Parts: sequence; C-alpha cells; structure tokens
Amino acid sequence: MNSKKKPRVVVVGGGTGMPVLLRGLKYFPIDLSAIVTVADDGGSSGRLRSEMEIPAPGDIRNVIAALSEAEPMLLDLFQHRFKNGGNGLNGHSMGNLLLAAMTSLTGDFYYGIKEISRVLNVQGRIYPIANQNMYLHAEMDDGTVVSGESNIPLANKKIKRVFLSPEPVLPLPEAVKALENAELVVVAPGSLYTSTLPNMIVPQIEDALRNTKAKVVYVCNVMTQEGETSGYTVADHVQAIYDHIGYGCIHSILVHNKPIIGEVREVYAEENAEPVIYDIDRLSKMGLEIIEGDIIDDQKKTLRHDTKKVAQLLYSLISF
Repeated sequence: MNSKKKPRVVVVGGGTGMPVLLRGLKYFPIDLSAIVTVADDGGSSGRLRSEMEIPAPGDIRNVIAALSEAEPMLLDLFQHRFKNGGNGLNGHSMGNLLLAAMTSLTGDFYYGIKEISRVLNVQGRIYPIANQNMYLHAEMDDGTVVSGESNIPLANKKIKRVFLSPEPVLPLPEAVKALENAELVVVAPGSLYTSTLPNMIVPQIEDALRNTKAKVVYVCNVMTQEGETSGYTVADHVQAIYDHIGYGCIHSILVHNKPIIGEVREVYAEENAEPVIYDIDRLSKMGLEIIEGDIIDDQKKTLRHDTKKVAQLLYSLISF
C-alpha cells in the first residue's frame, strides 16, 4: 500500500502507557505518528535537562524503542541503564545519553530524534511536543503551587490544574500539522496530570485537538494513581481533560469493562491504587462514544493494556 494512502494515526501522550499502544499499532497498515511529552524532570532525564538544557529525553527514548525494528541486542543496548558505583553514569540510560549526544552534535533536539530513529529503523514518526526545555506546574485545590513533574504526585494533594512554563510554550510545527491532518487521534493512557495533560494544554495543540476532523479517542487508565487521581472514575478523568481544554476535544473513550481481582489488585492496593470505576451513565451524558472490552494483558504481573487487543480495536475505528 502506498504510504500516501495509508490512514494517518497520531498517538499523543507519554509515560508507560504510550509505548504499549505503539508496539501494537506499528504492525498495521497505517501512517503512524507519536507526539510525546518532554516535561519529565526526574532521574536521568532530569539530570540531563539541568546539565544540558535540553527537553527531557526519557519518554522519547521509550517511544523510539517501542517503534524500532532494530536487532534485539541493539535495543537492549539503547535501553540499558547504568547501575552501581558512584560515577557520573550511575542511573543514566544509554538511550538518554545518545539523545543528549545527538542533540549536542546536531544542535537540535528534534533533528537528533530523527537521526536516531533512522539508525534504529523506527516505524513511524516521533515528535516531541516542543523543541525546547519546558516545566510543568500544578495548582492544588488549597491554592499552593507545586513545580516539577516528579514533585507533583509527591505533594499528595488534590490537583486543580496543571500549566507549563515558560509561556508561551511553542509546539513543534510538525506535531500540530500531524494532528490537523490525522484520521484518528489516540490519547494514550498514562499519568493524567503529568503525562497526558502536559501535551494537551499547549495552546496550539489544544486548538488542533478541538479542530481536527479526526476522531479523537481517549484510552482511559485502568487504575488510579496516588497523588494524581485517587478516587477518580472514568468520567472524572474525562472531566479533568475538559476542565483544561474544553468540551469537544474527545469523541470516544476506550475502557476496560472486566473486574480486576486477585493478586495484582492486592499489589496495587499497597500503592494506594484501585481500579478506575467505569461510570457508564455519566459518560453517556457527556456525549461520548463508549468502546468497551477486556483490554488488559492477563499475562503481565503489573496491569498493562493488551498491545494487540487495543491496537486492533483502534484500527477498527478508522473510516476507510
């Protein structure tokens, strides 16, 4: 199939949920793009951000690995994290270092991503939400402001809103164009306030999401997250997005509709996480198309969306 005739699918997000979707979607006959958050400020990404003044590479690295068709050994090397010892490499990921090195070499973060994507045979295009260093802040219900993506959940307060600095954050033009020209936009599961919303609240991205002719599908989280979404239902997740960028930005929602029981639920309970309640009546009143199914990978010790099931469901939504 000619690439120009393939349906254009754009996945927006970050964190651990986004690569899961991409691993499945890359095998379908689609023109695939990923728009990835660069607001992370913890661990290796945070150190490289402060030392080199570059956008956070961690989520980009994981998306590259998910979309790559390189040899397994090369991908293992790319994802390798240095451990032990007190040297400067401790805690760094090889992929993060390569992205930082390529940014230094080319003078441009996005160009560095394109070059590494070419070397690792990435299937699709990867766009950082912005080509600049940006910072995430959260205003809490009590009026306090917490700065830094990694600090927001640790405050363990109810979040009123999140916002970015410096203003205005300028999105990558290619990312805006991808949304405008898409036939399907997928908002990936992930930490709602620190992985999902940082992409969506960039002004031009916000406008593109509301104005795109594509169907916009939100793949909702399965479990709540302490410090971000404790007690949230599925509709609460959607409402948080609406509160930030307005109604009409999401057309459909994909939810898991089977009970979560057994040991895996007990493991999450230790992290004060519980299944996200699927409140179908409230979702229906929001005017959303509801797509439901058993979309969890039962073979994993931690709860993850099933790559193949979700990709197949999403592909079925494309109008040919």
